[in-house]
Amino acid sequence: MSGSDEPPRGAEALDDALGVALADMVRGTGASIGGLYLIEEAEPVLRLAALCGLPVAFSAPWQRLPLTAPVPVADAIHDDALVCLGSQDEMARRYPRAAAALPYPFALAAAPLTGVRRRWGGIVLMWPAARPREVTPRERGHIASSARRMARMLDDATRPPTLPDQPRIVPVDAAHHPVQTGLAAADYLERLPEGALALDLEGRITMASTTAAHLLGRRADRLLGTRPWQSLSWLDDPVYEDHYRTVVLSRAPVSFTALRPPDHWLTFQLHPDTSGISVRVVPRGERPEDAAPPAPARPLPAAPTGRLYQLVHLAAALTEAVTVRDLVTLIAHQILPAFRAPGMVLSSADAGRLKITGHHGYPAATIERLDALSLETDLTPAGQVLASGTPAFFADPAELAATDPQAPQISGKQAWAFLPLIISGRPVGCCILSYDHPHAFTADERAVLTSLSGLIAQALDRARLYDAKHRLVHELQRALLPRALPHLHGLEVAARYLPAGHGLEVGGDFFDVLRLDDTTAAALIGDVEGHSMAAAALMGQVRTAIHAHATAGTAPGQVLARTNRLLGDLDSELLVSCLYVQLDLARQEAAFASAGHVPPLLHQPGRPTGVLDAEPGPLLGIDTGAHYPVTTVPLLPGTTLALYTDGLVELPGTDATRTTSDLAGHLDAGDGQDLERLIDRLVRHTTPTGQHTDDIAVLLLRATRPPDGQS
Repeated sequence: MSGSDEPPRGAEALDDALGVALADMVRGTGASIGGLYLIEEAEPVLRLAALCGLPVAFSAPWQRLPLTAPVPVADAIHDDALVCLGSQDEMARRYPRAAAALPYPFALAAAPLTGVRRRWGGIVLMWPAARPREVTPRERGHIASSARRMARMLDDATRPPTLPDQPRIVPVDAAHHPVQTGLAAADYLERLPEGALALDLEGRITMASTTAAHLLGRRADRLLGTRPWQSLSWLDDPVYEDHYRTVVLSRAPVSFTALRPPDHWLTFQLHPDTSGISVRVVPRGERPEDAAPPAPARPLPAAPTGRLYQLVHLAAALTEAVTVRDLVTLIAHQILPAFRAPGMVLSSADAGRLKITGHHGYPAATIERLDALSLETDLTPAGQVLASGTPAFFADPAELAATDPQAPQISGKQAWAFLPLIISGRPVGCCILSYDHPHAFTADERAVLTSLSGLIAQALDRARLYDAKHRLVHELQRALLPRALPHLHGLEVAARYLPAGHGLEVGGDFFDVLRLDDTTAAALIGDVEGHSMAAAALMGQVRTAIHAHATAGTAPGQVLARTNRLLGDLDSELLVSCLYVQLDLARQEAAFASAGHVPPLLHQPGRPTGVLDAEPGPLLGIDTGAHYPVTTVPLLPGTTLALYTDGLVELPGTDATRTTSDLAGHLDAGDGQDLERLIDRLVRHTTPTGQHTDDIAVLLLRATRPPDGQS
């Protein structure tokens, strides 16, 4: 299927074809690891659907990722471009959170899967550390052609691809030797004075020579199927497991020396490929100078190195959660997959009750029953856990029923981890992870979840405070902007205000439409310098002043001149840009006066949209004696005016002139379109992801016909 354009039949055939194509891409580019991500539209998130050359356990933090996650594959999909990282240092510079969880030498590339119908997802490839830093033109070509072929498979499929809970492992064929050489190879190894081990990519011993077993001090049959750092107590140190992880991820040979008590020093040389790891075990007569000192005895086993890096990754991710919604999404998409838990309930302690702020994997009826329970409730252990500050783990319903008889029947779940969220002795809430089947929590799972509970508590406390401040700011912003725009015969109006994507300061963008009489209206749009309460207060004063002068019948230039003098009297240090338009629907003309504001776009029937060439005056607040020229243009039926603030066209890394030209093209394409749809189209063109660094205000005006009785 990988070499054919014929679409696969059915979801299973499509999954097979995508797996074959992924393996082909890994082989064709010389990569050691490959991953296929598909977009789950319902969330939307990226789901790791297939994996080559890496154990599933390694992928736990990366199995579900938000489309906006700071990782290479998300950027490749968003930018529809290949993302290449030549080293781990480059990864640390560009993607520090991802690098914290993958502190190994490797090179990486991420490519989008963009089809004709939609964006399907992306591909991630990783190369051994020894490869050249740059992706070669041949490799780029192979990646691009393979990605196009996979996107075409998805476009042509009669059914959508499968999105499994765990990624499907796709084998990459390795060289195999004839069976008859097996005994000869075994005899060869037995004759060597050094030991030989074979590990699979999961780290399990699949072969141990007699010499290796003797050097390790354990019979070969007791070594097979075990991981060395788990079956040999003197290798039970995160340092040694980390050597294994380095070999798997970087595909680079690693050598280290360890002490087998009481005084046997052994050197281990690890040589990886796509099928596993070959290990030479060489005895040393004495401790080498560069050998690490023996690890002191520990009363408790250390958490596996992978789990430690996982904790670092999750901790870094929690620091980036801004809102409660962000936090719920992060827990659902990254923490739950890391512990293979399908269910989660996040509650906040509020006025003696546990108010559910987010959940995953539970039906609405169950959440309704659990919401707003008293902290003294005996329906679940949540209140008791929060009062004691000690996490509670229940491996099956019988364990939970022993303390809370009614709890197991509420949700039908089979295992639970109740994590108290506490900051400096103050209860913040409770996080519950649940399983559909009985689950025995290991010591390291309990330790990591206990550590995470403190981080989740801090993230939840920050997020709740942010949301409360954001609601306050939003309400203030709404109070300062018009609640509704007036209706005038012969004039259609649409407006949008989008606050900046981040931050809690009130923006200074404003707009308004005023009805002056039955045939005359005024429109204004402006921007107060900065984002602050002072900017918001000044914005309200400017709007009020313009409203008063306009409704008194003042000419457009004088409206701005008198408002400018008011700013001088207020002695404000902030400057204001403003565009004022007076629309005479009877005479079919519009008069413009500008105080340093970005010029509007004008679309007249039968003509291309252009930037209105209106002579601007200075910003309000600079010179109290400033003069503001007036420009008059025809306002024929069908004429559309687009007034906007600079946040719509002045974007980081883009040319404002080109952005304005693109905006004019979209206004042309929307000729005759409903203004509400047209304004959405203009905003989406500029901010397709919904993220923007500055406030945006847009006001569209369209003359339809003269008022009744006018020609």
